[in-house]
Amino acid sequence: MERLNARLEIPEVEPGTLGACPVAPDALVDIKRQQTNPARWRGRGWKEFSDAVRALGVEMSETISARGAYATDAGGTAYGLPHGVVIARSAEQIAGLLKAAQAHRVPVTVRGGGLTTEGESVAFGGVLLDMTGMSRVISIDPAALSVRTQAGIFWHSLAEELRREGLDYLSAPLNLTSSVGGTLGVGGIDVNSPRLGCSADQALALQVVTPTGDIVECSDTQNPELFARVILGYGQFGVITEATLKVRPYTPLRMHYYYYSSLRTAIEDLQLIDRNDASDYSGILTILDCAVNLLVAFDSPEREAAFKAGWESRLRGHGEFGFGLRMLGRYALRPWKLGEAWLLLQRKRELFPELQRSEYMRDGLMLDRTVVFSRAVWNFWGGRQMVIPDLATSAAKFADAVERGNAVCRKYFPHYTLYCVGIRLRKDHREHYEMSCIPPDAEEWAYGCEFEPMTNGRTYSRDHLQSFKNAIYDIGVDVGASYYRFGGMMKGYIRRVFGDALVDRHLAMKKKADPAMILNRDVIF
Repeated sequence: MERLNARLEIPEVEPGTLGACPVAPDALVDIKRQQTNPARWRGRGWKEFSDAVRALGVEMSETISARGAYATDAGGTAYGLPHGVVIARSAEQIAGLLKAAQAHRVPVTVRGGGLTTEGESVAFGGVLLDMTGMSRVISIDPAALSVRTQAGIFWHSLAEELRREGLDYLSAPLNLTSSVGGTLGVGGIDVNSPRLGCSADQALALQVVTPTGDIVECSDTQNPELFARVILGYGQFGVITEATLKVRPYTPLRMHYYYYSSLRTAIEDLQLIDRNDASDYSGILTILDCAVNLLVAFDSPEREAAFKAGWESRLRGHGEFGFGLRMLGRYALRPWKLGEAWLLLQRKRELFPELQRSEYMRDGLMLDRTVVFSRAVWNFWGGRQMVIPDLATSAAKFADAVERGNAVCRKYFPHYTLYCVGIRLRKDHREHYEMSCIPPDAEEWAYGCEFEPMTNGRTYSRDHLQSFKNAIYDIGVDVGASYYRFGGMMKGYIRRVFGDALVDRHLAMKKKADPAMILNRDVIF
């Protein structure tokens, strides 16, 4: 890669010197939107920095094998190499690293599970800081229903520790290899987020290493300004090294599925359930846009019974048998669509058993939703390329935005899935999450939809994938939405979404907190 960059004579770009503003109004300056990888940092002063880091006792690997392990992220469309890799071991080690990086103006890219899809955790030169070296649960307080953990731990490892005490996390991404720190930096969406909020809302306190190397404890009452900027801050204002999280007693859940042939109807029923606190878990997962699954689940028999008595009859979806009969009638009248019917049958035969595997079920109860859904995600939607553009809107705008996004999916891919979920908002969300995936016009709930192609082993061109993502992002600009993933290669949309005043204010805060602009550069700033 170094030889290729040299041959192309790519000019060196120092952090913090990207012109008047490092966030372009529409796209990276003079570069088409299909070609938006950041320029590689070429290594000026690297040897001096490397010597300084090693003098601090920080172990850093510069071998090609170590660096190559981090060449891309889960998205598989952005590629880059760091100059060196550091495995995080302590807040003090990270503080020394960041102080040296500030002094020598060396970029530092922080990585947890590497589940980004826009290149946010890919290093285009500089240091890659792998947080998974800090994966220890520090303490569990059953009486206070809280846990203190290092931030590099994956949620499934945290769950294993908690369940030995009969406890569980509140909300966490439905993916086994999401790290706690990375999740808190972007939000974290679960199927119980409509009731409990995003994963970041469960944070009571954080230990953060600032871009200048200070180790700071923060919360809503202690250093609240830093706390508000780090939570959903996309790694711009500090490295989360420890977190105190709310927890709850562990309960398995009982899942129910309702099937729809209309996206809008399913969304309206989802929002009905959320507004009335009728379930403990809710979300939408499509098989096709004419086969939409509304999932509803409960932590207790009492909550399940209340739903069945008061709300189930108001839903317009069908059970599996009734929906099967409707689909049979649909395709009997449309024999030219029998290929679609065959796909639905195959998906049912392959996917449904994954949601009811005996090792994760007991007496009809799902023991671990994260394991079950994570397996399904990687088995049926994972691959070399994982492209997941999304839209986050207020409740009123959501159905229209999803229908428009669905039309874009249909244009670009033969098969795809949509995942929709609500997020119960903090009362102070406008101040706390002011430049984030939470849209500013949302009240009580925000709603998000991920648009995920099913590539089925096919490799698509970078331009095709980027054009698809642009079409989704353009909808967001048009309706005044936000995005769960608004960094990385789509950062050219940020000014169009949030406006100059808000972006300039956050850019000023970033420059003050990170004078050399070295921490997670080119993600947003």
